Parts: sequence; structure tokens; C-alpha cells
Amino acid sequence: MKPCKYPISHALTSFNGITTEHDDKAAPKPGAKVHHLPSYIWKKKTAGSSTPLDTTIQRSCEFFFREQLPEGYWWAELESNVTITAEYIMLFHFLGTVDKDRERKLANYLLGKQTREGYWTIYHGGPGDLSTTIEAYFALKLAGYPAEHPAMEKARAFILGKGGIIKSRVFTKIFLALFGEFAWFGVPSMPIELSLLPNWAYLNMYEFSSWSRATIIPLSIVMAIRPVRKLPPWTRVQELYVRPPRPTDYTFTKEEGILTWKNIFIGVDHLLKIYERSPIRPFKNKATALAEKWVLDHQEPTGDWGGIQPAMLNSILALHCLGYANDHPAVQKGLEALANFCIESDEHIVLQSCISPVWDTALALKALMDAGVPNDHPALVKAAQWLIEREVRKPGDWKVKSPDLEPGGWAFEFLNDWYPDVDDSGIVMMAIKEIQTKDMQAKDDAIRRGINWCLGMQSRNGGWGAFDKDNTKHILNKIPFADLEALIDPPTADLTGRMLELMGTFGYPKDTPAAVRALEFIKRTQEPEGPWWGRWGVNYIYGTWSVLCGLKAIGEDPSQPYIRKAVTWLKSKQNIDGGWGESCESYHDRSQAGIGESTASQTAWALLALMAAREARTSSVARGIEYLIRNQKPDGTWDEEQFTGTGFPKYFMIKYHVYRNCFPLMALGTYSSLAGENY
Repeated sequence: MKPCKYPISHALTSFNGITTEHDDKAAPKPGAKVHHLPSYIWKKKTAGSSTPLDTTIQRSCEFFFREQLPEGYWWAELESNVTITAEYIMLFHFLGTVDKDRERKLANYLLGKQTREGYWTIYHGGPGDLSTTIEAYFALKLAGYPAEHPAMEKARAFILGKGGIIKSRVFTKIFLALFGEFAWFGVPSMPIELSLLPNWAYLNMYEFSSWSRATIIPLSIVMAIRPVRKLPPWTRVQELYVRPPRPTDYTFTKEEGILTWKNIFIGVDHLLKIYERSPIRPFKNKATALAEKWVLDHQEPTGDWGGIQPAMLNSILALHCLGYANDHPAVQKGLEALANFCIESDEHIVLQSCISPVWDTALALKALMDAGVPNDHPALVKAAQWLIEREVRKPGDWKVKSPDLEPGGWAFEFLNDWYPDVDDSGIVMMAIKEIQTKDMQAKDDAIRRGINWCLGMQSRNGGWGAFDKDNTKHILNKIPFADLEALIDPPTADLTGRMLELMGTFGYPKDTPAAVRALEFIKRTQEPEGPWWGRWGVNYIYGTWSVLCGLKAIGEDPSQPYIRKAVTWLKSKQNIDGGWGESCESYHDRSQAGIGESTASQTAWALLALMAAREARTSSVARGIEYLIRNQKPDGTWDEEQFTGTGFPKYFMIKYHVYRNCFPLMALGTYSSLAGENY
């Protein structure tokens, strides 16, 4: 839906005493009635005294109170694409431990996600994705679906029309190679000897992002061994080749020009393949032993590796290839950890790529606080205590570049001590700041450590990445293995905005050196049109929200031209229905920035951004609030089919099922509270 400015005839609206006019300088009417949210959650209001805004907030709060788990946390589904579940099926076939009933449910899930056209997508409403469709097809073939099945025929037609297996991505080719359906020599090299490079080397394993490192190290073991589990004829997928592959089909496509980094790395890959075929590899055994130790050392007590499916699944594969039995404790714990990522019903099983209880809990807690729930409410106290107990107190991989930094902060999952991240840490600390916990000193100490850790993770360029410091070797995204363009974790505007918000929330002045450097980074990374690119949410609306909230918190004057430019951009992207939306397509096509069907989460981000820039009394904000009120369901929730979270821009999108509910509550609560301020 194309954005449209709000009609002049609707330029004046009033909610909870906030008068909104098309003129940005509009002020509240004298004597306007002000409603502070409050106490309606635990003390019923008298009939007729609630505004539509009050009622909407109340329903949303009641939803979150119903959904809180007995231990005090919230946890919603993290939806991605079907490759995660398809690879789960492949894993069991490779290990030789297929449970037919569970496999049937996994296959049912895959079939349920197939589009009418026959392909699978990486986000709702997106185009067909070749690699995703190949993996789903192969998994269904393993699960017993014949090539003649109607769903398979439609999928195969799409795959062949897109060039077949030869055109698929690296990870798809690796999974096919495990079963002899693709040649190992056609997979980009990742020699296991790389693990021997010292940490001071220009290219070493700690120059890769945390998620890449946790996946590549075990995968390098698999690729060094190059196992092949032969398949019975009826499960093979040679029909997915457009024609029998020729040697040239296993080469990599070069860029235009001669001395480009990609072309240089293609040449290096050719040399590495010659080396890998050599019977003389003097350091291979030493490197394999070191990689094996790394994998075992990095397994969490819960069995997880890195808290993400690729690291977990590839670590299990690596141990299996090294001869570890399926009932070995490390393998068994890893399989149990994967099973804990599953959502199961009577007829379906889906494996999540990751789980997000800390993130979900912090967001829900912050939303309830923004809605005016008292800071000593038992539900909030319980949630805060649960979060405090999740603080990371062990050194992780970040210690390599920050050896003197004290452990602190929070991770995304139930337990992931190796990889806390600044985004979770920032939201957690802001969420628990005002909560009246039983042990206030313990809370304050955890926050002190968390802030110190976050500030210590600032990169030299003034920004923050998620898990790593100075993880900026962009050259790594040019190697043939990096076709997802996500091997590094460079600083981004959305995370830097979050850190500015953290500093401002806890009283750091704008002239704090870390804030000064961060502000410089923010100004450098602003897009020409005014917004900021979003690394961890879709996309420019998300990035702009995070930055503007950070700028407000740190005390930036919102009248500055660069902030007004961002505000103007946001207002220009408002849809005719009053909401905001942005498709994942904007990662591929910048002309689609801020354009898409309205969603609850993205509307809330835009509203929070505008209110942070002192736009609460504008008609744009009033219309956005109307949109959220109008679209709330009776149970206090909002519908949202779109994917508004980002794993890897362009290639791996996420739908956080908590987003459509927590962010609208934040926006509505913030809007309500502004009625009582001298704004």
C-alpha cells in the first residue's frame, strides 16, 4: 500500500487530553481532562470512565498478565523459514535415528508452509526462494514423499525453472553433499587449519561474527572429513538438476573486473582445493583436535551451542563425524537442546531457529511499565527477578578482544553464557530499572556490571555490533563461502541508538566520550533521505525508531536538521489507514524503504520514534494511535502476518510473535503518559 498524507479534514483529534493538530506546535486545550494510567489492571474502573485508549491499554495488559509463565517470564514463538525444520529431518537421516511419527509431523509442517504456487518463501508473502524450496523438497523426499506427489511436482517445476541445485546457496549444497547429492569439491573451501591461526592474525576465527564462528568451526570438521551417507534410490533428488552437472558447474561466478576481492578469493579457493586434495596436510590432525576441543568447550550445560540451530546442528554433525556415538553425553544433550526448540501439536512439529525468552520478557516488562503498571506489582517484580537471575557472569568469546572487561550483560536465550549481546542487555536494564525488587542492591550491581560491559563493547568507529567488538573485516563477506553476506557483526545504527538510550536512561550526559563517539557514528550512518537502516528489524522504520529514541534519551535537541529530516521521512511513509509498514523487500530495493502494508509492530515503532522527537501532538501520531486502537482484537492482541524481525538481511527473516503485542502497548502507554507532562 502506498503511503499517503493524512487528510486535512481529519487534522484535529483528541485522546486522553492530548490535543493533536496538523500544526506541529499545537498545545493541549486549557483544562483538558488528563488520564494517567494506572490502576485499572488491579482495581476496576467505574463504568463509563474509560476512553478507547484506556480500554485498549487495559486489554493489552490483561493479555500479558494471562500469558506470563509461572516462573515469571514470557516466551513467544520465533518463526523463520522451513529450512530449519527441513535440516532437522536431514540430521536424523544422517545419524540413522529416524522417529517416523515425529518425522510425519515435521513433514506436515513443511507441507503446510508450501504456497499454492509450489514454492517456499523466507518471509510471509515473499517471493519463492530456490534454496529454501530445494531443502524442503529434499526433506520431504527423505520423509517418504515420492517425486510424483502433486506438492513435489509443483516444487520441482519451480526449482528447475530457477536453475536447479547448481544455483542454490552454500549451506543447501553442504546438506546435499552429506548425502552424495552434490559434489563436495563444489562447496567453497573452509580449511580446518584456519582454526590454528593466532588471534592476532589479520584473518582468524575471532574476526568472524559469533554466529559464524559457532557454525563454521564445527562445520570445518565436517568439511575436512567430507562424509557421505548413501541414500536409497527413491530418496535421491538428482531430478533437481536441470541437466547432468559438468565440472564447470562447480566453479564460482566471478564479478566484473579482474582485481576485485571476490575474484581474488575465488582464485584462493581454487588453490585451497588443490591443497585439500593433497595427501600431505601436516597440520590437519592438530587443527581437527583443536576444533573438536572448541566445540566441546563451547557446549552449554543445557546442550546448546551458540543458542542457534545452525551452530547446534552442525556441532552434532561434527561430533558424529569424529566418531562420537549417538548416545554420547555431548551428542545426546545437543539433541535434547534441539528438541527443546521444537513447538509440537497433534499433527505438526516445527523447529525454531532460536528461542528468545530473555528478549521477550524484557520487552513485555518494558511495555507494562510504559503502560503505567506500578513498579511493585507482583507480576513485574517476578519478571525482573527472573531476568536478574539470567545475568551472564562468565567470560565469553568477546573476551578475546576485551580481555580486561568484567563479565556482565544478558543473552537472548535461557542460557547462552558464551554470547551475551548488547541489545538484550540494554533492553533488560531499561526494563528492570524502576522495578522494586526484593534485593535492590543485587539489581543495582547487575545493572552496573551490564552497563560497564556494554560500554566496553563499543567499537573503535563509535558504534556497536551485537555480540562482538570491532568485528568489521568486511572483506570476509567476499569469500565464496559468504553467500549470505553475514560473516561479520559490524556496528549498526539501531544498536548504537539502543546504547545511547541506555546511557541516557541511566543519567549519562551527552558529553560522555562514549556518547560523543556514538553520536558521530549515528550522524555518519544516516541515509540521505533521513532514516537509518535497521540491521535487526525491518528495516528503515526499525532503525529510525531505535536511533530517535536513543537521541531523545541522551538529550539531543529534536529541532536539529538531521532529526527533523528523519521525522519528515517517517511522516511521509504513513499509510492512508494511519499505520506504518515496511516489507522485507526493502533490504533488496532501497526504493521500498518504509513502504508496505501496515503492521502493529511497525506502526508502534514509528509512533515511538515520532513521540521521541516531540511529535506526540501531531495528526500523524493521532492517526497511528487510532490505527492501533481500531485494530486491536477483543482478547487484547493484534494480528500480524508479516515478518518484521531480521536474522540476516535479505536472506533470513524472522517473525517474533511477541512484537505485534508488546510494541503497540509501549506506544499506547507512552502516548497516554504524555498527557500528564509539560510537553
